[in-house]
Amino acid sequence: MPFAKFDYSLDYKNLNLREQPEIYRSGVGEQGVLLVEPYKSEILPHWRFKTPEIAKESSAKIYELFLHYKSEKDFVGMDMARKFLQMGYTRSRRYANHKSGKKYDGPVPDDKKGQSGAHGRAELPKMEDSIKAESASIFYEVWQKAKQNETYQRMLKEHKEHYRV
Repeated sequence: MPFAKFDYSLDYKNLNLREQPEIYRSGVGEQGVLLVEPYKSEILPHWRFKTPEIAKESSAKIYELFLHYKSEKDFVGMDMARKFLQMGYTRSRRYANHKSGKKYDGPVPDDKKGQSGAHGRAELPKMEDSIKAESASIFYEVWQKAKQNETYQRMLKEHKEHYRV
């Protein structure tokens, strides 16, 4: 049974999802990673991937936060840390493939802002950056470790079953 979609209509700036975990919806992938408080403010300052050394330090700190949230039985925190690790991987890969970080040529059409996808734009040529590719590899390994954590998997299932909308 799939998770309910991430609810972008909520006023996340004024919500504390540690106090209200029942309104959290994991959604798909990285949805809401830069919205959900207080986790965004706790994790974002540690999220970096410019070099493999920085990526290693960053992913280790975020995984440490993941384990802290686990010790507190805080599923939302665990899921948010997992999302930041996933985003470390995806953004590093994006910059590994496209030096500017832009995958598509031209601006996003006004009616498509906030959505992912090409929206009729051509994909820019790929130019492999081995430094960012190594950063991506570091984040990928830690992301998988968090995602496959038995406690995380159990809590994900329980959250999905208990707070289903």
